[in-house]
Amino acid sequence: MRFLLRLLINAAALWVAVQLVPGITYQGGWAPFLGVALVFGFLNAFVRPLLKLLTLPIIFLTLGLFALVINGLMLWLTSYLSAALGLQFRVEGCLAAFLGALVVSIVSALLSIFVAEREMAR
Repeated sequence: MRFLLRLLINAAALWVAVQLVPGITYQGGWAPFLGVALVFGFLNAFVRPLLKLLTLPIIFLTLGLFALVINGLMLWLTSYLSAALGLQFRVEGCLAAFLGALVVSIVSALLSIFVAEREMAR
């Protein structure tokens, strides 16, 4: 159940980024978009921790701001892998990846807080 909830939160955050950030586009239905969210979740679960570990000194030197660059890289990698899988998700340019990562991070955090509050109320 938790996996499905994370998948839906990732999908919603990516959808908001597609709507708000110029340079991030998606053409297709909801089912393939869940595939994009699955790719994004996989990268965040397995690749992102490794990149953060390898760039830990840079993250410390920039007071954590380099983590946003890593998040942008995850969004760009999602675009690359989605294209390889035939999904119509595109991130064009570094600025779009950076802004998209910022939007995805904020929306994902807000939705996660909302879900956590709903579960605590039960």
